[in-house]
Amino acid sequence: MELTTVWFILIGVLWAGYFLLEGFDFGVGILLPVLGRDDRSRRLAINTIGPVWDANEVWVLVAGGATFAAFPEWYATLFSGFFLPLLLILVALIVRGLAFEYRGKRDSVRWKRGWDLAIFWGSLIPAVLWGVAFANILRGVPLDASHEYVGGFFNLLNPYALLGGLTTLALFTLHGAVFLALKTDGPMRAEAGRLAARLALVAVPIAAAFLIWTGLANLDRWGIALSVAAATALVAAVPMTRARREGRAFAATGATIVLAVAALFVTLFPNVMPSTLDPAGGLTVTNASSTPYTLTVMTWVAAAFTPIVLLYQGWTYWVFRKRLRLSDIPA
Repeated sequence: MELTTVWFILIGVLWAGYFLLEGFDFGVGILLPVLGRDDRSRRLAINTIGPVWDANEVWVLVAGGATFAAFPEWYATLFSGFFLPLLLILVALIVRGLAFEYRGKRDSVRWKRGWDLAIFWGSLIPAVLWGVAFANILRGVPLDASHEYVGGFFNLLNPYALLGGLTTLALFTLHGAVFLALKTDGPMRAEAGRLAARLALVAVPIAAAFLIWTGLANLDRWGIALSVAAATALVAAVPMTRARREGRAFAATGATIVLAVAALFVTLFPNVMPSTLDPAGGLTVTNASSTPYTLTVMTWVAAAFTPIVLLYQGWTYWVFRKRLRLSDIPA
């Protein structure tokens, strides 16, 4: 297997890991105004992701860095053409991170409500815009012969991309509700479980519509197979949430996200950013990649340090595996 293909797969794995882990972070933030009826319940929800949210964001940093090093042409075109939505995502993530750190610094109701809104919007905006961005990457964008993006911001807001944004929003919100049911006990667990069952009924048709549209537009057999597997996992999550089998439901929603990302990258290959103007102007794993020497060095570095990072993050989740109760939160 060529190193360009290896790194395309690794970047897909990084994005799948990011959406799997950060997805429930976004979902918890989006559901904060719904399930957080008072300050203690909101603190309970935040504490479920408090020890892990910043480590989850490492995945997107590594994905961006790996894209820059392995496929510099892809990185340059992506970050210049998608500058505004990516800037909005970055600002939202910064504000969200500040909210987690500063919310408890003052004992003021107005202060905390302001940061709670920052957590909500800082979770909602990336949840939508990541779906819009990746739907556009898969659909293709207007690139000229020199691989430069020649469209505008509103070119990115086409119906397919907007459906992609609704899909990621629905999936991440469901994923977050299931995670809250998995990580809490008492009233919060029951309420999150009931909400997850209702959200699943909304997420299934939205995700199914997006996957069907994607399959019909590309007709890639492996992509279609992975899309069907993702849809099956999502449908399986519905009875699991109703039966309060939170662990299995979380595995099902997580599998849905991972399989959907895999379907996207399989369908996209060997392209990394197709052009809607001229197929010859699109970027592929070949014309967007770094030199073989660079890819070789990167491969050895990744082989050495990736297991360490995975072991550390796995250890973090193991240490903080305990369910939280409202009684654990001081008045």
